Amino acid sequence: MTPFRLGLTGSIGMGKSTTAAMFADEGIPVWDADAAVHRLYAKGGAAVGPLSALCAAANVGGAIDRNALKIWIAGDPSALVQIESVVHPLVAADRAEFLAAARSDIVVLDIPLLFEKGSEVEMDATLLVTAPPDLQRARVMARPGMTETQFAAILARQMPDRDKRARADHIIETLAYDSVRAGVRALIGFIRERL
Repeated sequence: MTPFRLGLTGSIGMGKSTTAAMFADEGIPVWDADAAVHRLYAKGGAAVGPLSALCAAANVGGAIDRNALKIWIAGDPSALVQIESVVHPLVAADRAEFLAAARSDIVVLDIPLLFEKGSEVEMDATLLVTAPPDLQRARVMARPGMTETQFAAILARQMPDRDKRARADHIIETLAYDSVRAGVRALIGFIRERL
């Protein structure tokens, strides 16, 4: 049986990781795109060899250093395309492996740039987690080492929240922990009723 694929997305600071953890707490397998990239960049990861061939400075102790990649991207307009040409197929293979191994009626695919990359077409439904801009900013700026410049750069790469709201099948406002958990449980029930 192919599981129902729920694509989970939301801009930085909107509560995506917390919401994904709530699905996992309910027994729903969660695949995390960012975690997949971390595995690929770690020592022995499938991206280490190909990325090291493109940017030797990025290989630090047998793993890929994200800061070295950022420096390369800042200095070479073609760097990001080169990195993505290596990483995207590996991430897709990791996701396919997860789906093939899943033994559940529903799975959650946590993909930060779901709409930006057009990946929603591979989902059975999409869920956007969102919060008011002032709460988003407070959450992000509370992260260690975060600066206004970094926050602005991240937002510039992400589709505006209003556009994501227009495209999402389901929306959960992440204002209060208990209401988010209730929303997660309600959505699981809603999907199961329709399966």
